[in-house]
Amino acid sequence: MRIVKLVAPAVLLGLAVSAGGCTTINETRGYYGDERLKGLVQPGIDNQQSVQATLGRPTFTSQFGPETWYYVSSTTGRKPFVRPKIKAHDVLAVRFDTTGNVVAADRSGLDQVVYLSPDGDETPTLGRERGFLEDLFGNIGTVGAPGAAPPGGAGGR
Repeated sequence: MRIVKLVAPAVLLGLAVSAGGCTTINETRGYYGDERLKGLVQPGIDNQQSVQATLGRPTFTSQFGPETWYYVSSTTGRKPFVRPKIKAHDVLAVRFDTTGNVVAADRSGLDQVVYLSPDGDETPTLGRERGFLEDLFGNIGTVGAPGAAPPGGAGGR
């Protein structure tokens, strides 16, 4: 009877752990908004103030080129102890002209996601390999070499 009392909790714990391995953890990141609101942004009618009132602040804005606001949302799913996989990805890019009026509202999805795989532990570079001694003693003789600028700048005066 005593062994049954010890085995029963261990069996229940084992079943709980094995059942927990089958669950999927879903995480939503980024912009979380109503799909109907994203369809309300119309070129030629809306401006920056109306877009911000409808959708809120963007996830990020463009740094170069025409002003563009990006609303990005991504949903990933993963099983415990496994690398997450992207289930859904949505980007709404709202472009503005110089006066702040909406020029275009483009949407893209999971088809535009790029998976990158790193190339090993080292970053490939151009040039030649240098050894330890070359790194250690490589600058000897180059300081103050003929043709080098004098101390104190270009003129030295």
